[in-house]
Amino acid sequence: MIISTCLFIFIIGAMLGSFFNVCIHRLPRGEGLMFPGSHCPYCNNPIKPWENIPILGYIFLKGRCSHCKEKISGRYIAVEALTGILYLGLFLRFGLTVDFFYFLFFTSVLVVITFIDFEHFLILDKITYPSMVIGLIACLIKRNLIDGVLGLLVGAGIIYLIVVVSAIVLKMINHPCKDEGGMGLGDVKLAGVMGVFLGWKFVLVALFMACLFGSIVGMILILSGLKKRTDYIPFGPYLAMGSLVVVLWGERILGWYVGLLGI
Repeated sequence: MIISTCLFIFIIGAMLGSFFNVCIHRLPRGEGLMFPGSHCPYCNNPIKPWENIPILGYIFLKGRCSHCKEKISGRYIAVEALTGILYLGLFLRFGLTVDFFYFLFFTSVLVVITFIDFEHFLILDKITYPSMVIGLIACLIKRNLIDGVLGLLVGAGIIYLIVVVSAIVLKMINHPCKDEGGMGLGDVKLAGVMGVFLGWKFVLVALFMACLFGSIVGMILILSGLKKRTDYIPFGPYLAMGSLVVVLWGERILGWYVGLLGI
């Protein structure tokens, strides 16, 4: 029974991941999500239903459009598989509880934001603002609205402080990125969404994990020559990574840290 349920959860995640791919491709371009139907971005040929099967469709097509033979981005199968895996992880962590569906929505938002930020260096208001509102309504229903509001203020406040300080420092050292600043306001809004869903205590852990992941990956990219020190690296994906780690293992991490301090 548990195996069939896990398989069902993964399939649902992969199917929704297919829809998230539509959001990732169309939202930054200002296109509608429902019309026109799914089509090749190169030749505009309509995608047949069997070609749209999550994960399997990409494999059957060997990563190429059946009409024009242009290569299909690996992002499509990655989003579908990742969403399925994350949904499965949430199910194994929370079971079919209120928290499962609560974090299911949050995780879905993070997936869409992550891949848009990777491709376009954008975190869209049309995603973050509605997510904040939905999160606060959920907090009200769960009777932890105060924690959600405090989380919003703490998460957004810390990242906004970093944005301001980094902009000042970059100007002082005459860095090539001084006009853009170290981060964007989209990161501030995403951190606010994180605070709403995680609460003020766990958003602190998530922000720490995000900075840790971002620093490690950034150093690897620079040392490997894939990025220069002056290149912009989107921070949204690392905020998402920190959030997901906290959703799945936050209580253990916080408990370990508190025990380390002897509190």
